Amino acid sequence: MRLPGIGRKSAERLAFAVLGMAREDAAGIAQAILDLKDNSRFCPVCNNITEDDLCGICRDPNRDATRICVVEEPSNILILEKTGIFRGRYHALLGAISPLDGIGPEDLKIDGLMDRVQAGGIKEVIIATNPTVKGETTALYLSKLIKPLGVNVSRIAYGLPVGGDIEYADENTVQRALEGRREM
Repeated sequence: MRLPGIGRKSAERLAFAVLGMAREDAAGIAQAILDLKDNSRFCPVCNNITEDDLCGICRDPNRDATRICVVEEPSNILILEKTGIFRGRYHALLGAISPLDGIGPEDLKIDGLMDRVQAGGIKEVIIATNPTVKGETTALYLSKLIKPLGVNVSRIAYGLPVGGDIEYADENTVQRALEGRREM
């Protein structure tokens, strides 16, 4: 139950699944967890997960180094990479601003982002934080920091999901979809 998203029922199912496994299979899972903990670290440039000195994205000379997409967590990078659309670099903040939870800007990896932007050569920062109060707060904060540096700041669009039905969408989602519309 100490893992995120795992409640009492899921923990019980996992425990019973492990009990039903062969000892070698359970040992393999345990070793995989230890290997992950021992061999993985945050990339010192973008905070992505890596086993090397730099992550594969930061090492790739074919990536567009003039664009940085800012996300809350390294897991968000994986999702964006699956689309194959964005060919720039990333920066994971390792969280979002949340005063109610005691998380301020100083608790996030914003300094590293600002160092990268201030070093020059960055044309655009795309803010891809979640469309939540925390994500929006973080996006506004970052925009206010970066815009005065003369760098283009954009926000990912959001709205109705592909295959979704307008009838079941809430008013905020429909509003965002209308605001983020583009010409066909």
